[in-house]
Amino acid sequence: MTLAIRPAEQGDLAALTALYNHYIATTAITFDIEPMTVEARAEWFSHYAAAGRHRLLVAHDGPVLVGYASTGRFAVKAAYETSVEVSIYVAPDQARRGIGTALYEALFTSVADEDIHRVYAGITLPNDASLRLHERFGFTPVGVYREVGRKFGRYHDVLRMQREF
Repeated sequence: MTLAIRPAEQGDLAALTALYNHYIATTAITFDIEPMTVEARAEWFSHYAAAGRHRLLVAHDGPVLVGYASTGRFAVKAAYETSVEVSIYVAPDQARRGIGTALYEALFTSVADEDIHRVYAGITLPNDASLRLHERFGFTPVGVYREVGRKFGRYHDVLRMQREF
């Protein structure tokens, strides 16, 4: 594996959308229900920059996008500005290759000098791999939203985790 991690570029948008759509269609990891179009994902993409608290990094194995990770807005009110929420997705055929770890290492390094006080994550349960990844990076549980989302005809819990930064 020749893994390259870099800030996302406009040319990554179709592959980012395809990867995310896989998780929409097949899992409750995201609570989006309908597949996204590239045009709809462009709005999401526009919130990320090469500098600042909100970053989007992609991992490529050769020409193939195999994952991405981001820090984004935690909540819209100004007092939350120094809190960010992370998100990470790895291509399903690339699991257990260290891509998630490499992405988070690069992501947290890229924002190390930003004014961030806390980092939050939400994990739809069960998801042991995501739980282990977040624990490896110092996230601790802060609570569970019970049956907060309904997808595929059933309700799902979401574990909220945080880490100091």
